[in-house]
Amino acid sequence: MDPRISGFDYQRVTVADGVTLNTAVGGSGSPIVLLHGFPQTHLMWRHVAADLAADHTVICPDLRGYGASDKPAETDGAAYAKRTMAADVVALARELGHDRFALAGHDRGALVAVRAGLDHPGLVSHLAALDVLPTLDMWEVMHGTSAAVGFHLYLMAQPPGLPERLIGADPDAFFGHFLDIWTGDPEAIPADVRAAYLRASREAITSIVADYRASAGIDVEHDRADRSAGNRLRMPVTVLQQDWGAALGFDAAGRWRAWAPDLVHVPVTHGHFMAEEAPAEVVKSLRALLDR
Repeated sequence: MDPRISGFDYQRVTVADGVTLNTAVGGSGSPIVLLHGFPQTHLMWRHVAADLAADHTVICPDLRGYGASDKPAETDGAAYAKRTMAADVVALARELGHDRFALAGHDRGALVAVRAGLDHPGLVSHLAALDVLPTLDMWEVMHGTSAAVGFHLYLMAQPPGLPERLIGADPDAFFGHFLDIWTGDPEAIPADVRAAYLRASREAITSIVADYRASAGIDVEHDRADRSAGNRLRMPVTVLQQDWGAALGFDAAGRWRAWAPDLVHVPVTHGHFMAEEAPAEVVKSLRALLDR
């Protein structure tokens, strides 16, 4: 059995079109939903969730296509759009009795959180994004040899078939590569959790690729429409981010401020998996956000 967040209850919650999300729920008080990134599951929040549960209802789902959640087939290009995944989050919160909630996401989960904030501004009270740029901005700044670290974005944007076959040839090497190069502290992801991440990813190659493919297609269209319409994140926003803007030659805080006028941008010096490497710092920033 995979590790679990200690003290949390687990349930499967149906959100849309029969899709069910594996969800861990703990604590009591005002709700906050925590969304994981790649190549992880809800387990990445295990330290942060346990702390926040002292005075909040903490909801940690596996995103559709990841972990133990359902992995619907991609049929129309929208099954893994961030708009669809954001609607999952809204439906999940409502099924658990919450019409308004705070939302924090890391990596892929942060893209879902941003889309939820843009599409459902009356429902998301506060928003945090960990170590990512909004989708449209990400593609605009990825250029030159410094962007080579993002090769997976281009690989998984390819038409169906090739990326799935290449990754499927040795999935542990592919997914493990990112667990290795993106962490500043290898001990932050213990062996049993790492094994759970790799096992979950092996079983989700098709849906993970579909998630990334959507980010090179329909998600960009949605972001462009919002930018053109002047749609912004209306709630207080906190962004925790490594200084990879310096390497790629862009102003990360400025990029985010164009989307989020009420922004606190926090530069961090540890690795990409900050909720596991520096959970106390993440908790501090989330609690400060929730007080705004």
